[in-house]
Order: sequence, then C-alpha cells, then structure tokens
Amino acid sequence: MSTTRRTFLQTTVAAPLAATYAASQSTSKPVSPNDKIRIALIGAGGMGQGDTRASLDTGATELVAAADIYQGRLTRVQERWGKDVFVTRDYREILARRDIDAVIVATPDHWHSRITIDAMEAGKDVYCEKPMVQKHDQGTAVVAAQQKTGRTFQVGSQYVSNVIFHKVRDLLQAGAIGELNLVEAWLDRNSAIGAWQYTLPLDATPENIDWDRFLGSAPARPFEPIRLFRWRNYSDYGTGLAGDLYVHLLSGLHTATGSLGPVRVYATGGTRYWKDGRDAPDVQLSLLDYPKTDRHPEFSLSLQVNF
Repeated sequence: MSTTRRTFLQTTVAAPLAATYAASQSTSKPVSPNDKIRIALIGAGGMGQGDTRASLDTGATELVAAADIYQGRLTRVQERWGKDVFVTRDYREILARRDIDAVIVATPDHWHSRITIDAMEAGKDVYCEKPMVQKHDQGTAVVAAQQKTGRTFQVGSQYVSNVIFHKVRDLLQAGAIGELNLVEAWLDRNSAIGAWQYTLPLDATPENIDWDRFLGSAPARPFEPIRLFRWRNYSDYGTGLAGDLYVHLLSGLHTATGSLGPVRVYATGGTRYWKDGRDAPDVQLSLLDYPKTDRHPEFSLSLQVNF
C-alpha cells in the first residue's frame, strides 16, 4: 500500500522516527519528491543537526529552513545541506511559512515550551528534544496546545522506544529475571566535553549572535557568550543533569518496569569538580521507592549521574 506524505504526517513527525517509517517502506517504491515531508530545524546546534541528519538519511524528508541565533550555525547548515535552505535568526519566520510540515525543536531548554506551542498553533507537527519543558508547570500548556491543535508531538526520550528496554520489560513480566527488588543505574562521562565544556567559537561576537533572542524569558544580563555555548551549566537556560542525562535513566527504567512514578524520592547533588561558575551540579544521586502494582512488587531505584 502506498503511503503519502499527508497520511504519514498523521501518524508520526519528521525526525528520528522517520527512520522507522523508511525501514518499513524498504520493499516499496522509492519516496517521490512530492511525498517528502518538508521539515525545518529550530536550534541548529549539535543535537539539532544530528536529528536533521538522521531524518534526511531516511530519504523521506526534505530540509527547507533553519533558525538559530548564532550566525555560524546558519552558515554551517547551508554548507551541509545547500544554499537553498532558508535561514533566519527568528524562528517565527519559519512558522509563518505554509510550505513546512514539521519542525525539529533543538534549542536550549528554556525555549522548548514557547516554540513548541507556537509551532503547533501554526499547524506544524513537532519533534522536540528532551526535556519537553524547562519547568514542570509549563507542561500543562504544551499538552493543552497539542490537544487543541491535534498536531503530532513527540519528545526525544529514545530510551522509551529502545528495543533493549522493551526486552527487559518482557523478561521481567515473564519472571525470567526473578523478583524485582532493587535497580541500580549510573552514567559517567569523565571528560571535559562530556561535562559541557564545549568549545567557544572565535567569532562569538554581538554581531554574530542575537543575544536578546537567546535570553528570551530568562533574566536579562550583559553579553556573555559562554552562557550560550555552555548553556547547560546554568539554571536560567537548562535543566542540569536531571534534564540532560538523568531523564534517560529514569525514562528507560520506567519503561522496563512499567512504573508510572515513585511514592518517595531522596535526591542530592553538588559541584564537586568543575569550578567554572556553573550553578548546575556536576553530580546527582537519587533514591526512589515504588509501590507494589500488579506488574511488580515494591522496589527501589538507585540512580547516579556525574562528570
């Protein structure tokens, strides 16, 4: 059965899940240029360009436009994917275009909810990098916007769809592993780049960066490019270890155990090694207790993330 661009958009968004679609169509005729999903990238940093590459590699999508507040990234987008890609520092110019079907939102966390809501209200499907929002009280508005518009909306927490965690879930439910009592998980990076010490471009100047647009709803402050290129270090723009790494451990283990959430949580963290002005801790430890359900007995999670 042939699949058109429109019917595909009704079931998924043009981002990494396009790979699943492409695999399912491997025995069918090649995708026609008229059937390609026209996507735009909002936030053209490392993850944004990685998501775009994964989407384009399926052959089911076409990159139409990109937005970023740093000119160097826009230049790089056109170097990689052609001068015909429309680029802008104002994401609203992308949302105003009627020829774009879906957008990838890969901005700093504090912009996720605003851009996601604006995109769905503009009639675009959305793939948003995790976390869905920076602050928990923003989530209600995002959910309401999706329900109101009916647009496809996906958040990039890939452990939830990872076949490995689904296999663990099946083994647990079958009793093959034994009774569940305690789960321990940790994630270590042990490198400067892993600890968000990203390289600062030599052309990080006020002329090449729309500083006010980067700040958005965050507190106003003078131009300080380290806050842009290492934004995960700061609570004004990111969600620290919890939103960047801890979320993967937690969502994956929730998928494997079938849990919806703990009844008791103890968490601690702090700056133990990196003394670079960050206000996000470089180590976080959490202990979580889960109630008994029809899927599992009472059990605990011990999770640690550190640099």
